[in-house]
Amino acid sequence: MTFPAGDPAADSDRAAAFPATPNAESDAETEAAMPVARRRRRWLVLACKVALVIIALPLVLTPIYWIVPPVSTLMLWSGLTFQGMQRDWVSFDAIAPAMVNSVIMSEDGRFCEHAGVDWDQLNLVMATKGGPSRGASTIPMQTVKNLYLWQSRSYIRKGLEIPLAYYADFIWSKRRLIEIYLNIAQWGPGLFGVEAASERYFGRPARDLTTRQAALLAAALPNPIARNPAKPSRVMQGTARIIERRARQAGPYVDCL
Repeated sequence: MTFPAGDPAADSDRAAAFPATPNAESDAETEAAMPVARRRRRWLVLACKVALVIIALPLVLTPIYWIVPPVSTLMLWSGLTFQGMQRDWVSFDAIAPAMVNSVIMSEDGRFCEHAGVDWDQLNLVMATKGGPSRGASTIPMQTVKNLYLWQSRSYIRKGLEIPLAYYADFIWSKRRLIEIYLNIAQWGPGLFGVEAASERYFGRPARDLTTRQAALLAAALPNPIARNPAKPSRVMQGTARIIERRARQAGPYVDCL
């Protein structure tokens, strides 16, 4: 096939007839990049699946926990890491009223008023230097954190706690909420639930706790690894006295139970 020199049309035809030789180096780079892109897509898909599971599990498990005694992520982690996992589930009626009152008055005084989140307290604490803290968490928020989330503080965890707390408060009654909370709360290494804690520290079941003993158990909750209700420090004793006094005046704060 002959093409006249200098003819643009001929140059175009010549290019079509004899396509440029592929660049071997460029093709090699493209082929090398394809597996990387494929791996990235695979990891992205996996991450999305994991996120969906994390979101779906609480939605499915929360209604089930109306009937079934739940196990928290912290309890599972304690068992898997051989720290031990002692917990004896007891019903709400098998827990001394002083224990219920002490926990509500020390952890979440507006427990009966809010729908899972106390925004006044949350906004106050979030505005302070250092970010979110335990002081911003209601009992529903602490319950869903213990059940489904991790323990380290972060805005991400706090952001997940809020919708889960609303959901739990909507699904469960206030009575069931405090029952679950008191049965999954940690009171020492591998020690979970008020019944196991009461037996360990005071040698008696949770239904027989005195007001003073209940206040000491409540005072230990913010730092259960370091605080021993049976051997309280002077500071812990002072905190327990305040909780005990508030628990005796809890009447209007616990009328939802």
